[in-house]
Amino acid sequence: MSQYAFYFDGTRCTGCKTCVYACKDKYDLDLGMAYRKVREYGGGETAKNDDGSFTTTCFDYPVSVSCNHCDEPACFSKCPQGAIVKDPDTGFVEVDDEKCIGCGTCVIVCPYEAPKVDEEQKKARKCTACKEIVAGGEKPVCVMACPARALDFGTVDELQKKYPDAGRANIAPLPAASETTPNLFIKPAVDAKPWDDKSGELANPLEVK
Repeated sequence: MSQYAFYFDGTRCTGCKTCVYACKDKYDLDLGMAYRKVREYGGGETAKNDDGSFTTTCFDYPVSVSCNHCDEPACFSKCPQGAIVKDPDTGFVEVDDEKCIGCGTCVIVCPYEAPKVDEEQKKARKCTACKEIVAGGEKPVCVMACPARALDFGTVDELQKKYPDAGRANIAPLPAASETTPNLFIKPAVDAKPWDDKSGELANPLEVK
């Protein structure tokens, strides 16, 4: 098995969301449905000093996330229908349409909120890592579309060798990597906070829900 993974460079991402729209365009996703989302996390405050100068602790940074095709996916273990499968060759986490009843359990238990339920078809939908494109030797559309080259894709071994300073996703506003062992490796932004940080908040909740 060659487990595939995404890489995200927080020092390069500008938060433009081209990755989001490239995916929506490729899969003709309707309003309210997105397989990749950019979370914006920020906080801090600016204070005026007695001498008229200002001091700030403000920070803000984007994090681009899709399904992380985790080693221990919560959707896989909690699906009551056994409709979530993990490909033994690629590690991709996929939905078996024949078994899926659209109950939404996967949506509730995924700490990344990656799956969504198509209410019209009553089926769960999520990032497939563009498996057909990858099988042809290309990278997922979100990776190829990123103008800042903040995204990359490959096997875990390839990414760890290529980006030795990156670690599994463990920054706010994402959950602890220990929850599901996500196959998302991140080079954090300069002002990135640890996963358990409470000093900031999600700045764009309506965009990512």
